[in-house]
Amino acid sequence: MPKKYVQIDLRDNIIVAITDLQEGTITDINGIKIILKENIRAKHKFAMQNFGIGDEIYMYGVLIGKAVKPIKSGCAITVENVKHASSAYSSTKENFKWIAPDISRFNGRTFNGYHREDGSVGTANYWLIIPMVFCENRNVDVLEAALSEALGYITKKDFAVDTQALINIYQAGANEDEIYATPIIHSKDEISKNRVFPNVDGIKFLKHDGGCGGVRQDSEALCNLFAGYITNSNVAGATVLSLGCQNAEVEFLQKSIEQKDPDFSKPVYYLEQQKSKSERDFIEEAVKRTFIGLTKANKLERKAAPLNKLVLGLECGGSDGFSGISANPALGYASDLLVALGGTTVLSEFPELNGVEQELINRCETDEAAKKFASLMDSYSAAAKAVGSAFENNPSPGNIKDGLITDAMKSAGAAKKGGTSPVVDVLDYTEKITRAGLNLLCTPGNDVESTTGLAGSGCNMIVFTTGLGTPTGNPIAPVLKLSSNTHLYEKMKDIIDINAGTVISGEDSIESMGVKILDYIIATASGEITAKANLKGQNDFIPWKRGISL
Repeated sequence: MPKKYVQIDLRDNIIVAITDLQEGTITDINGIKIILKENIRAKHKFAMQNFGIGDEIYMYGVLIGKAVKPIKSGCAITVENVKHASSAYSSTKENFKWIAPDISRFNGRTFNGYHREDGSVGTANYWLIIPMVFCENRNVDVLEAALSEALGYITKKDFAVDTQALINIYQAGANEDEIYATPIIHSKDEISKNRVFPNVDGIKFLKHDGGCGGVRQDSEALCNLFAGYITNSNVAGATVLSLGCQNAEVEFLQKSIEQKDPDFSKPVYYLEQQKSKSERDFIEEAVKRTFIGLTKANKLERKAAPLNKLVLGLECGGSDGFSGISANPALGYASDLLVALGGTTVLSEFPELNGVEQELINRCETDEAAKKFASLMDSYSAAAKAVGSAFENNPSPGNIKDGLITDAMKSAGAAKKGGTSPVVDVLDYTEKITRAGLNLLCTPGNDVESTTGLAGSGCNMIVFTTGLGTPTGNPIAPVLKLSSNTHLYEKMKDIIDINAGTVISGEDSIESMGVKILDYIIATASGEITAKANLKGQNDFIPWKRGISL
């Protein structure tokens, strides 16, 4: 896309600036010449025609806003002259036919993963420490201090000081020169290379602020979320800490696990502090139980698995004006490839599907799925309006500054992550993914709440597109960051994994970039590449309380 501007869809009546455009520039859009009447910044849009007040504005082929002031051809589209608007939708499906992409390049390809007894395959092998209530967070901190560094797992520190080494050689009779010559500083990489359990990728500590107080539904949702994490293919087992009197009862968690996996067989240790003799006894038992669990988890080794065992979460955050024309559609093509290979992909963030509801409804394979999606969107929208908000309030100041001025504009670009394949199922928050193909999962637009939900429904990998940059990760699902522009990639190579800015520069097409993304996913799923978020220790975990979060 080595152009200075682009019309994304032939139905569009606004144009995207790929580079900064100066006033007086003459543009040619399919034979229509437009003279820019003001400077247009890269990622922002200009009018292809004259608009009167109330005129509809289209981008990506869908309604994204209406003019609230007269706008002349060649003038910038801004929050001052355009307000959010989106098309109405019906749960009645229209005809839809999918043309699957060519998957010959990937036929016979495998990844090396951890095979579970239920037939799923993990891209990682983690042990979980789960507090049923926020009262147990301190004990979780104690366990993390006792276990992580000692067992060779990445800590929050950039390096570790091994004072014990000096104690050992001193007690063995070492002199001053020998003490000085003994190395005691170890980097994160050195620590991880000396893991006690090499087949366990880490211990993850899921601290939170829920489990009691608030409404009972939030505690029930939390239990369902934990059940989703425990049954996720990336998890070997868990140590669960209960105070004993909280709303989030252990029995509810156990029932939820049984519902998600009736033949559940992973080791899970439940400890209740109010039944313990003392805090010291409680911690001691938790450490020993966890250690025993790790010995069991370590028996599992990576083995070849077909690509249809990949369950890919599709996420975006810190989006910019290029996200919908580079990173998102490229990820969408990777999604289509994976679906055609028999794999599973999951599109979430329902507030960021506002305006493209009918397209997704038309793609639903069943009337039941179409009606469920429409119902969830209706309920979410009504709940937002009931508290004085609405989907139109979703774009952040950063989104707006970088060219995403209405929620429908943002949504139309965000939905590109879901590619073009049929929608096989629609899931509410914490519901388990059970069908291969493209799924829709109800989560907020909040990045961490959404990625938390994706992993809780069963995703064993997440690709996160961004135009502004974000360090977000997840405790159990590797999160690969995909930049929409090369400037971001060069600036934040420490947190960005893949650069889709080459689509903007013309070095890649949407299709060639999608192939590269799937190749990268496979390598990461096999443990050959470590996601930057994992290297940085980004274990973001925020359960969604079903109040309004856009």
